[in-house]
Amino acid sequence: MKKLYTCLALFVCLGIGGCKHDDWFDRDSKSMITDDQLWNDPKLLTSLLANYYNRLPTLHGVFNTGGMSELDDAMWSGHRDQNWRNDFQFGDDYGRYWDYGLIRDINLSLENVETLSIKLTEVTKKQYLAELRFIRALVYFEMVKRMGGVPLVTTQLIYDFSGDPTPLQVPRAKEHEVYDFIYQEMEAIKEDLAGNSTSKTRANKYTVLALESRAMLYAASLAKYNGLMTEPIVTAGGEVGIPAAMANDYYRKSLAASKELMSGPYRLFNENPDKGANFYEMLNKKTGSEVIFAKDFAVGLKTHRFTYDNIVKSLTEDNESSSTISPSLSLVESFDYLDGRKGTLQDRDANGNYITYTGIDDIFKNKDARLYGTVVYPGSSFRNSGVSIQAGVATWQNGTYQLSTAPELGQQLGNQLGQVNAGGLWTGFDGPKDDAQDVSNTGFYIRKFVSDAPAASARGTSAANWWPWFRLGEIYLNAAEATFELGQIGDATQYINTLRERAGFPANSISTLTMNIIRNERRVELAFEDHRFFDLKRWRLAHTVWNGAENDSNAVVRGLYGYRVVRPGHVDHGKFIYARMKPSRFRKARFFRLANYYSSIEQRVLDNNPKIVRNPLQ
Repeated sequence: MKKLYTCLALFVCLGIGGCKHDDWFDRDSKSMITDDQLWNDPKLLTSLLANYYNRLPTLHGVFNTGGMSELDDAMWSGHRDQNWRNDFQFGDDYGRYWDYGLIRDINLSLENVETLSIKLTEVTKKQYLAELRFIRALVYFEMVKRMGGVPLVTTQLIYDFSGDPTPLQVPRAKEHEVYDFIYQEMEAIKEDLAGNSTSKTRANKYTVLALESRAMLYAASLAKYNGLMTEPIVTAGGEVGIPAAMANDYYRKSLAASKELMSGPYRLFNENPDKGANFYEMLNKKTGSEVIFAKDFAVGLKTHRFTYDNIVKSLTEDNESSSTISPSLSLVESFDYLDGRKGTLQDRDANGNYITYTGIDDIFKNKDARLYGTVVYPGSSFRNSGVSIQAGVATWQNGTYQLSTAPELGQQLGNQLGQVNAGGLWTGFDGPKDDAQDVSNTGFYIRKFVSDAPAASARGTSAANWWPWFRLGEIYLNAAEATFELGQIGDATQYINTLRERAGFPANSISTLTMNIIRNERRVELAFEDHRFFDLKRWRLAHTVWNGAENDSNAVVRGLYGYRVVRPGHVDHGKFIYARMKPSRFRKARFFRLANYYSSIEQRVLDNNPKIVRNPLQ
């Protein structure tokens, strides 16, 4: 048979004019990539990195419509088959992330770049190694902030078939050791990424500093606030629980990274004099001076359907698109008034009577401009089109207002309610409507991250706006928190006032800064950006905010419905009143247990590695 193949090959060679090259039989495969090709070709290495970047995890981020509706900032108003999001408790595995498959892939790549990338320049080689180490550190950060200390594996674990698996059974590191590893890795690589200095989608020095800023702040607050609990959540070996004495050092590291980053090339976006529109545009790729690191999308190449899922109902470009996220009244009231008043909306007076407003949006006037940039509320607009948000009408009967909604969205009022020739809109095309599907159930729609590009809500096109992993607004907040905790109140106040001034507040609007103000600023500035869940965890406040109480404004999502007054001949005729309500589709108060501060480790992992210690209360 060997001779047959040789003769056949010779015949083919002769048939095409003879084999004129000694390497004819050594041509590169068209179906396989060799090690030499992969580890020495910058294009192939960049493609490999793209795969790893794409696998970076989030919990409620990267346009995760469902996840965004699981806390207190919003509820689910989409298809009823997912209404469990309004009727669940945080399970032991909520937020679990344990991805050693990705860690192994990165470790393999690190070792191969180190040993096989012999044709790359030393500068290029260092850059690829640094990017891989950044991705690995970010993966470890995503694991430690959910799981506590995890095994630190930095080389390939290869089974030797000896029958002894113990060399592969790596125990969990102490929680602080994982944070220390992240910091040390970032310090080691931050000067090796000059080739990416202008990129917003690949790691560079400033992306490294952003991770330092965030991760060190998490470590610091965990050390401080876990230690302040009546019964701190710890394990005997330190896999969970960072000593309180370590807090200030982590705060200082976070602050140093934040300061260096704030002196870099990024600027708080503040170009549109309309402060509300400015905050919305801040995340636009065309105006991305504030975005440090993002996950990008492109029409025709890679898109997402967040706009399709969340466009205001009357503005959809697709008959089947939905309006899934209904922001909560609690979130809306977190945005203060520009004159210094707290953000509580005034729907009743001191005697319990409805307060009337001339315009349906007057109740929101003079609010923190970030509200407009985050939420679509009654009387506002989107894509230069006014929205039709009106729950119904209020008619005066027997000495009180009776509130009614139309059977159909967009229906006009005739004589149905005994008001002769009343006319006008009964219920808006955009609702809100209680117990409805694909329309707001709370009276609000999400604006943040909903693209205003043409056809972004159509399935055939979809949206291509980017997701910000890190932006400068967060860094200001990180710096404010770290300086406050270190006793540098003046600097902390300046950082907070800078952000508030961008949102329309007068200069120096905060004179006496508190931690509660900083926490509220994080809620309104970073709403829907995958921070709130982890912020409340690291401050050890989640179990008090999501306490399972049916009368709690954060544990239970509530809405605010606006009604047009139909009372001919009265001074209030044609004005608007508002009523607070609890959406029928929201059926169970959020309940966060102490056990939820650390996600449970999967039983399969425990079975395979007896050195793995369970998390507390699991």
